[in-house]
Amino acid sequence: MDIFGLLTMIGGLALFLYGMHIMGDGLAKTSGGKLEGILEKFTSKTSLAVLLGAVVTAVIQSSSATTVMVVGFVNSGIMKLNQAVGIIMGANIGTTITSWILSLAGIESDNVFMKMLKPSSFAPIFAIVGVSLMLFAKSTKKKDVGTILAGFAILMTGMDTMSNALKPLADMPGFTNIFIMFKNPVLGVIVGALLTAVIQSSSASVGILQALCLTGSVSYASAIPIIMGQNIGTCVTALISGIGASKNAKRAALVHFYFNLIGTIIFMTVFYLLNVFINFNFLDDAASAAGIAVVHSIFNVAATLCLLPFRKLLVNLAMFTIRDDDIQAEENVLALLDERFLEQPAFAVAQAKKTAVQMAGASQDALFKAINLCHKYNEADAEKVIELENLVDRYEDELGTYLMKINNAELAQNDSQVVTMILHCIGDFERISDHAVNIMETAKEVSKKEESFSDKARAELDVYEAALREIVTMTYNVFARDDAELATHVEPLEEVIDNLNDEVKKKHVKRLRKGKCTIGLGFILSDLTTNYERVADHCSNIAACLIQTKVDTLETHEYIDNLKENDAIRFNREYKEYRKKYKLP
Repeated sequence: MDIFGLLTMIGGLALFLYGMHIMGDGLAKTSGGKLEGILEKFTSKTSLAVLLGAVVTAVIQSSSATTVMVVGFVNSGIMKLNQAVGIIMGANIGTTITSWILSLAGIESDNVFMKMLKPSSFAPIFAIVGVSLMLFAKSTKKKDVGTILAGFAILMTGMDTMSNALKPLADMPGFTNIFIMFKNPVLGVIVGALLTAVIQSSSASVGILQALCLTGSVSYASAIPIIMGQNIGTCVTALISGIGASKNAKRAALVHFYFNLIGTIIFMTVFYLLNVFINFNFLDDAASAAGIAVVHSIFNVAATLCLLPFRKLLVNLAMFTIRDDDIQAEENVLALLDERFLEQPAFAVAQAKKTAVQMAGASQDALFKAINLCHKYNEADAEKVIELENLVDRYEDELGTYLMKINNAELAQNDSQVVTMILHCIGDFERISDHAVNIMETAKEVSKKEESFSDKARAELDVYEAALREIVTMTYNVFARDDAELATHVEPLEEVIDNLNDEVKKKHVKRLRKGKCTIGLGFILSDLTTNYERVADHCSNIAACLIQTKVDTLETHEYIDNLKENDAIRFNREYKEYRKKYKLP
């Protein structure tokens, strides 16, 4: 092989790896995080977990990505360690799909139908369709499908280029002698593990082996140990992702490693013992791309069937390797924001939304506790309001940082809109918690001075607070459920609260003139109503933001104006209903 042949081979390898990368990204975007969400929820039965692990890996074309996702689930406390075992085993089965697809490159036939199955026949068609969708399709999903098709075409073109460049090596004794060395099972396993560890993809390393097999220089005696090693090498990605994670997350990565290591030892021992007695004649035959796919599949299916009944032993072995401390780690309320999920941006967005909903709940809880303190003050609940406000601040900081990291990835349009919406809304939820602290401090001042509002003032505030509780609860549900229809009900109620705010202040001025209320209590009431009214404003912002996200714009004030003008009949009807419901005594 001359220098030009070497460059062609390297170029083919680069195309192959790049094609696999963008095809996997396209598949992940198309799934929109739904597959990962299924993994998160439906792992109660081990058999179902194995099936789901296989299906998800077959779709996203990466057992490493699935396993890293599982490590993240365990680290976040979403999934228990024993639930993770089934998915890890299933991921090994799912990754064999890639080797079967790549085996199409080895088809040799004069039949027209069989020729159409060769990548050199259909890859150009996939490329034309894929690139056309990427350039001209308006729908994000169609563009993602185009990315998948183009990625697959690049992958298969790279595979074909690589195998053609390697064919001249079949006549070189030095090249063939290298693979004779790999007939030593231990050496073959080590080489396969190292190759896969370097490129961090068993699918890619198996594909490279299949390309080498197309030269006719690789026998099954050399290929089988390499395939076994590739299954061990793919564990490196998960082991790396376990660094800095919780003990259970590290154990999940170790379960993946032990599963492949023990499976390889059992398979190699049984296979070579049988060879002593049976003498497998096919070992000296040249391995084919399809033969590699068969061996890869048999090993992973057999290892799963063999070790599935002993899954608890794998868990115990991982727990024995990484033992518990006497000191328990502090519960991490932000565990859902695991950076491992950033490898699958659509799922990372979903986790960020769940965390934002938790933040909204903490903000709502702080406000309601603060309002209750205005009726009956106690230090314990006052401290709780401060704790919740600090927690909400922490949520805002962590979510903001995490969402900016997500934004660095290529996101589908819908996911990008969700990220933008969350970034806008978390500021409003944080401000609501700030107002909760202000209300709590006002309640504390009233208690300290041992003052109280008149019966009429208290009755008016009760109406105001009831309206405020409704708008805050409604806004929380709007955000948590992503309910644009419910969001349209927020603005009419916010208008009513604005009017309540003015009316309560006017009635207080009348009582002040009649000497029925003190100036001091007047300032306190003004502080309360101002905070109440501003909380309602933030609720309006959140609802408007969610609705505007649906139509791909975030001009909140413009939305409110349009709502009042374009749907005036409905707006006025709801406004009157809320006015009647929250009429001051």
